Order: sequence, then structure tokens, then C-alpha cells
Amino acid sequence: MSKVSNTLLPAANLLMGEEPARSRAAWLADEFRSSYGWLKSKLHRRLGSATDAEDLASSSFVELAALEDLGTVREPRALLTVIAQRLTYELWRRRDLERAYLDCLASQDEPVAPSAESIVEVSQALALIDQALDGLSSKAKSAFIYSQIDGLTYAEIASLLGVSSSMVRKYIAQALTRCYMIG
Repeated sequence: MSKVSNTLLPAANLLMGEEPARSRAAWLADEFRSSYGWLKSKLHRRLGSATDAEDLASSSFVELAALEDLGTVREPRALLTVIAQRLTYELWRRRDLERAYLDCLASQDEPVAPSAESIVEVSQALALIDQALDGLSSKAKSAFIYSQIDGLTYAEIASLLGVSSSMVRKYIAQALTRCYMIG
């Protein structure tokens, strides 16, 4: 191999056809060795939890490894930072949903003590629903929640949102379609 190609980033060597599987694995291993500790430390400072930092740093590398074309990665640490930020926001959203669910249980007139397994199952379901509804308008999300959680009729929802009943029907159809797509 020429001197010029030796100076290329390891990811660029993948584009040059250098034993793709070996080069890919070597590049990922090198990147993990050089950036895992840095990313974990950065996340630990942000989250205040070594365990969460380790989980998110590991998940970030799993997502990096899942990319099809590592040859396009020019700044691996920048990409890892973006991935880790998204995973951090997802963690916070999931915890907010869990907290809201537990607060709702605590506010019940009769004490409710679901099993730990039930809490995990409901928390996971809420996170999936939240993910499915992400990207919908606030009115569509509200219509879905009013319908599915509060049990309101389309007419009641329409009155609350200031839209027609047919618009409520469309909102709920959009939300249900997204929910079915993830299920």
C-alpha cells in the first residue's frame, strides 16, 4: 500500500477496499479504545450517574457499529456525542413517563401496589406510545390521550381542542396508525 493511503483515516481505508470486515472491526475496536472512556466520562459529568453513563456510552457504540457505511464518518467523537445526546433525551423522557405513571398510581383513592413486573411493562408500553406519538401535532397527541386515557367522546374532545369531530377522528387515526406501526 502506498504512503498516501496509509495516512487516510481508518474509515477511509474501508472505502479503499482493504479487507472490509477486518478493517471495519479494527476501526471500531480502535475507536472504542480511544473514545469509550472519554464518552463515559462526559456522560458521567452530565448525568451524575456512573451506571447511566456506562449504559449510554455502550449503547452509543452499539449504534455506531450498526451504521452500514463507516467510511462516511469523519468525526467519530462528534457522531458519538450526537448519538449519546439522543439516547440521554430518550432516557430522560422514559424516566419522566415512569415518574408520571407512579405519581398517578400514588394519587389513586385506593392504594394501588402493582408488582415490579407490572410497573416495568407499563413503563415500556408508555415509552413505546410516546415514541409512536413523537412528531404528531400537539392536538393529535391530546386527542389520542383524551380518547384512550380519559375516555372522552369525539364531540367532547372536539370541544376541548376547538376543532370538529371529524378532525378529532383524523387525529386519532393518525395516532393509532403510528401505534400499530411500532407494535
